[in-house]
Amino acid sequence: MTSNIKTDVFTRMVKLSPRFLLALLLLPIFAGLISVLLPAFGWAPELEQTSIGLHGFYALWQTPGLSQMVTLSVSTGLISTLLAFIITLMILAAFFNSPWLNRIQRLLSPILVIPHAAAAIAVGFLIAPSGMISRLLSPWLTGWELAPNGLFPHDPYGISIILGLTLKELPFLLLMALGVLAQPELGKKLRQQHKVALNLGYCPMTAFFKVILPSLYPLLRLPILAVLAYASASVEMPLILGPNTPPTLAVAIMHWFSDVDLNLRIKASAGALLQLTLTGGLLALWLGGEKAVKVLFSGLMTNGQRRYGSAFWQTITLVLTTLVIAFILLSLIGLVMWSVAGFWRFPAVMPDQFVLSHFQNALMQMSEPLFNTLAIGIITTVFATIITLLCLESEQLTAKPMSRFTSLVIYIPLLVPSIAFLFGLVWMQQLVHNQTSFFNVVFTHLLFVLPYVFLSLSSSYRRLDPRFAHVAASLGASPAKVFLQIKLPQLFSPILIAIALGLAISFGQYLPTLLAGGGRISTITTEAVTLANGASRRTSAVYAIMQMVLPLIGFILAWLLPKYFFKSAHR
Repeated sequence: MTSNIKTDVFTRMVKLSPRFLLALLLLPIFAGLISVLLPAFGWAPELEQTSIGLHGFYALWQTPGLSQMVTLSVSTGLISTLLAFIITLMILAAFFNSPWLNRIQRLLSPILVIPHAAAAIAVGFLIAPSGMISRLLSPWLTGWELAPNGLFPHDPYGISIILGLTLKELPFLLLMALGVLAQPELGKKLRQQHKVALNLGYCPMTAFFKVILPSLYPLLRLPILAVLAYASASVEMPLILGPNTPPTLAVAIMHWFSDVDLNLRIKASAGALLQLTLTGGLLALWLGGEKAVKVLFSGLMTNGQRRYGSAFWQTITLVLTTLVIAFILLSLIGLVMWSVAGFWRFPAVMPDQFVLSHFQNALMQMSEPLFNTLAIGIITTVFATIITLLCLESEQLTAKPMSRFTSLVIYIPLLVPSIAFLFGLVWMQQLVHNQTSFFNVVFTHLLFVLPYVFLSLSSSYRRLDPRFAHVAASLGASPAKVFLQIKLPQLFSPILIAIALGLAISFGQYLPTLLAGGGRISTITTEAVTLANGASRRTSAVYAIMQMVLPLIGFILAWLLPKYFFKSAHR
């Protein structure tokens, strides 16, 4: 009797989990958007504003430099996404079916675990007037004996932001594409088609664009749109690398919302709606651009032309790939060297001495941010993993694949600018006098961690061989027992990878932590961003390295633990 009750509870919980997932993602986001919509039109009783009007938008239009803010946000988001996408396609086309593609993947994969703030700090150290590039070129090429007054970072054109976003998002798009090609049936089919095209005399890059890309691109559309949405409303990269007068729109909105003058929150809400409109416009522009490219280039796909300057484009791709890898490696080397540098005058390539005092001093002050980072990350990721596993189990118990609507909803936190709905959530929290800052931060982190954990686990769960579960069920095992003792052990390695990814996403959250915590919850990321704007370069480097080390430890454990447990099981 007790066993039947437990089985019924488990089954009911599993079947309800997809609805819970939808509610968890949709309700906060739409409630946040509504809560930012009302103040934008003047309804903010807590500020004694109850007359509906366009006061917030009037204040926004009168902001000096608003057009530059909008231009900067749109241009940096669109150009960085376009560059990352084009370089990804060129690398795939040039090295498709080549062992070099796997080598490039191994070199770029670790970049995924680096939070955006740490990547921005590393890029800033690289391109600064006294950065690694200037040191490598001085004085033998530039003649500089003293650090020049450089344009980068913080250039008014957003070139630094574009560079940082491109270097960070390129590995993500490349690995998404390789993940699609790793699907057994699709990957095999595309590789066979590519070989047929080569046998018909097409050069490798032309064969890729004419044969592989039409089948590959539809499966990359959502990741690309997620990258574009993030890049257009990013806060960390522009805050560290971008100009201050004026900044990007997202950074300006954050400053208005955090200002001591609470009336500026009305203007911030109007700005959040403008940011939402800009991001939506960029997504629509990209989708419209797809159709335009399809119409303009459809003739090229069927004209029988087999070569389009293949040797030239192969060389260009090789140079670009080398530059990207060199930029990333130099950024990381410079970051590490600054963290242990003693006296280091310009233009010396190496410091005069290496010291550990920067780490010692930083670690003495890091206990609270480190504890908060780990606690929030672990709680959020464990909760996200449990929800994901229950939703995927629901597909198998009900024999119904997840609806297209639910699949799209999972992407919503990645497609809607966080700066828009997060402000609404903060308004709501203050409206209900919710002062539990830690819980608020965990909840907002969950909105961003859950999609990545789900996308990481879903393919592995759906590829499970159902025969094991059928045999166990035929022997009288309950659904809960099959789930816990048959399926989860088979998914041990994918679950660990999903947990490591969830932790990495949580560790890197800046804006959700800052807003939901009301500035009262400090983490490694919030401290790193604060230090990057005015503190010692050496201390900033230490915090950036800690940002990278924490998720890296998670991925190393996810790689090592399955080997240890499987080795123990075979003894």
